[in-house]
Amino acid sequence: MRDIAERLGVSVKTVSGALHGYSARMSDETRRRILALAEELDYKTNIVARGMRQGVLPVIGLVAEGLITLPFATEIVRSLDNASRTYGLSVVATNVAASRSAKDGLAEAQRFLPKAIVYATAYHRTITLDAEVRQLVDLFINCEETSGEIPAIVPDEVQAARVIVEHCFSLGRRRIAFLNLPGIRAGSLREEGFRDAHVARDLAVTERWILPATRGARYTEFSVSLVSAHVDALMGERVPPDTILCGNDRVALEVYGALRRLGVDIPGDVAVASFDNQAEIARRLDPPLTTMALPYREMGRRAAELVAGPRSAVPQLQKIPFRLIKRASV
Repeated sequence: MRDIAERLGVSVKTVSGALHGYSARMSDETRRRILALAEELDYKTNIVARGMRQGVLPVIGLVAEGLITLPFATEIVRSLDNASRTYGLSVVATNVAASRSAKDGLAEAQRFLPKAIVYATAYHRTITLDAEVRQLVDLFINCEETSGEIPAIVPDEVQAARVIVEHCFSLGRRRIAFLNLPGIRAGSLREEGFRDAHVARDLAVTERWILPATRGARYTEFSVSLVSAHVDALMGERVPPDTILCGNDRVALEVYGALRRLGVDIPGDVAVASFDNQAEIARRLDPPLTTMALPYREMGRRAAELVAGPRSAVPQLQKIPFRLIKRASV
């Protein structure tokens, strides 16, 4: 900046104002000359030096609990990073796993002097952090902290279930079984929406048709599946369901296989619908799967807007709606 100032006969403060967008008083011609010479000299701002001086670097610290390792969940990271660049910021991520606490992850994120720190989880969860730890977080993504003190962005699971069930109703389906995800927040909220949609149509829920997709108190990808046995029992009823709603697309994949073994046509005999829109599954099933797309891209974009954009009043909890992806399975 001194080189530019000396060559153009202006002050270093004026050069800094032109290069960094400050409101230093100067003519448009002076600003143009400074920027042109900076480009000629290939001037680059030393963001580390500026960060040390100002106490903050142009980055968002992302503490990710399992998020980075799941292909579909990384949409949050991609979208957050892309949207942050609009504000001249980059995302620096650190992963939290079983051997590494949230406190450790947040401490590491702080070392980068970030403009803000966000904490994100791979699955929609409620988490609890000590007061001194949660105060380091500016925003939670895909999770809610039990104190409710820090703003959070989460998917609207209840809305998703209402929409997919109403879509089935609109196509004449009335007897809907639900192979849900036991023991997790998404499962309980989706069941709430499932019931709400029936109430709105003044239709009764068949209670025995709300079933856990896996054995055990909590759904995981490694739990023992109950899908095949449930499908056999459902299709063996005198009046079987005309639709099977699945807790996620992986459960739907199993339902397809179980129905095919029984010679049941999809959707002629039974429709199948689901949640998440994991594209590598949903698009490749035959017929392609009707499902509710998780709003991960919008969640990442909204998070960048909240922590990087102009600061204003931030709602404590933002619920982002899913999107209905209509395919041929209903």
